[in-house]
Amino acid sequence: MRHDLVVLVPGILGSRLTRDGTDVWHQSLGTALHMARRLAAHPGRPGSAFDRLALPPGIGDGRPEAPWAVRADGLLKAPSALPGLLASLGYPDIRTLVDGLHEEQCLTFTYDWRLSNRLTAADLRTAVERSLSRWRERVAEVYPDARDEPRVVLVCHSMGGLVARYYLECLGGRDTARSLVTLGTPHRGAAKAVRFLTRNGVGPGDDQRLLGRAALSLAGRWLNPALAELAGSFPSVAQLLPVYRAVMVPGSTRTRHLDDPGISVPDLPSELVKDAFAFHAEFEDALERNRRRDGTAALPYKVHCLGGRAHPTVHGVLLAPDGLRFPHALDDSDDWTGDGTVPEESAFAGWALDEMSDAIWSGDRHVDLTGVDGARHQLTAVVRGRGVRDTLAGDEEFGVLAPELAVAGEPFDVLVTGAAADRPLSVALALRPATGSPAATTGEPVAMTPSGDGSLRAALTAGPGTWVLRLEAGRPYAVHHEVVTVLEAPAGFPGPVPTA
Repeated sequence: MRHDLVVLVPGILGSRLTRDGTDVWHQSLGTALHMARRLAAHPGRPGSAFDRLALPPGIGDGRPEAPWAVRADGLLKAPSALPGLLASLGYPDIRTLVDGLHEEQCLTFTYDWRLSNRLTAADLRTAVERSLSRWRERVAEVYPDARDEPRVVLVCHSMGGLVARYYLECLGGRDTARSLVTLGTPHRGAAKAVRFLTRNGVGPGDDQRLLGRAALSLAGRWLNPALAELAGSFPSVAQLLPVYRAVMVPGSTRTRHLDDPGISVPDLPSELVKDAFAFHAEFEDALERNRRRDGTAALPYKVHCLGGRAHPTVHGVLLAPDGLRFPHALDDSDDWTGDGTVPEESAFAGWALDEMSDAIWSGDRHVDLTGVDGARHQLTAVVRGRGVRDTLAGDEEFGVLAPELAVAGEPFDVLVTGAAADRPLSVALALRPATGSPAATTGEPVAMTPSGDGSLRAALTAGPGTWVLRLEAGRPYAVHHEVVTVLEAPAGFPGPVPTA
């Protein structure tokens, strides 16, 4: 209802993490340069560039003390990335995403996204209870016609939806919730987390076939091990591991769970797998207990599930004899798709909705799901208690494939497939620096041209930094974005390309 408290819960990279007033993560141009230079200075210590962000071993559901503690002091506004796992364009304020909100009925919940989602959910409960109490004291002055007490509307992107689910069912949040909106939440996990944690985040694969030679070499030698070492200390990333049947074994058509007997993924610690399944089991057990207590399967709050599809997305891991493979399809029977990060099947809130058609689908990529143009009308309709289907854009979708990592001076390709590929004159690509530096520019947008296989292709180059690709199509109009991290390679690159 229009007088409810509206809470924004971002995902990984959504909150600015600072220590002594200094941003300890944002992957700006300086950070990208720093990473590559540290490789040259410390070739035997791949994780050394990230030591100030790593968590102590065995932290579990605990909260770190100095020197590991940070402050989550606001939304991250600038684009950033964990190459091989996910990217973010930055988040708009909740009043930008939802029209007509009073400033006191909004809560932007920022948090240390490295920590266990159990701990973060408990922090969310504290923040919501405090804000809801204050808002209930003021609501009559702002909305004198309100007929009931305000409740809570949770608007959650990506991992933020897992935090909110746990808060709702495991920590009593369902008692005051009006609705939950998930935008690209991996309700059943994401196979990219397996890839990332096994030191294969950026490398050969169905979804990364556009990587250049230098990028492959730099990632295989240094970036993948460094980021896997870092993220392996984050309980939150382990809780993104897929709990659906995501494992393929040569010679068998039956997919398996990561925790099935006899299944062991090289370089994936068993304790991370165990915690991921335990986290989801706790939620599912609490959901069932609450339904038995209430005597109904119906939830006391409405769930709105928004997801993206049309883009190649890693769905599983193949335990091949010569190494791990990360396919974007688990068999030949379905049109496997997703938002480039989260598979369509995982973005579906099957614990609350009956049919895939009960969710709201678009052609958006993961980074675009909180974009103002795509989300504002839908989220405003949810908060106002109206249906959202009439606010959706057209059905035209096109898939985008772009490398998550490139090296300065080495051209990289961008590929468009699907509905836009037969309209070469209506699609253009622009590359802009995430830092907003006027000195870093690529000039005019680059037109994409037919590649001969039913797709469109363009080749670009960029200097070191974090860059945002903007792909724009007309008739009908559609826009997609992607974040590309461009590194300046140390002397000696490219070296031999690693074989995964």
